[in-house]
Amino acid sequence: QLQLVESGGASVPPGASLRLSCVASGSALSQYNMGWFRQAPGKDREWLSHITWLGESTHYSDSVKDRFTVSRDNAKNTMYLQMEDLKPEDTGVYFCTAAPRISSWTLTWEEYNYWGQGTQVTVSS
Repeated sequence: QLQLVESGGASVPPGASLRLSCVASGSALSQYNMGWFRQAPGKDREWLSHITWLGESTHYSDSVKDRFTVSRDNAKNTMYLQMEDLKPEDTGVYFCTAAPRISSWTLTWEEYNYWGQGTQVTVSS
């Protein structure tokens, strides 16, 4: 059973950078494609990014494209989300997700197989 734990969330001013981590245990992360979602207060959960099991293909939502970068280190069983030029609208709880290698990058939250508990990111001056 794969377990995911996010970390790295913080309160930062606009324009700051943060790197989130998602550490897996219970199974090898290399068996899974991975995703990042976030949920802002009062809003629906939003898909942000996807990375294939080898890391050779990534996808981003328009809201974070060119500011966020997803990566992974399978040897460390860890996925990352590097966030640059953070904006107040980036505030929310950030979640990592996992699905088998054969899965599509277009999966919805419910279609993933594993979810982390989330880490809070607050962007405010």
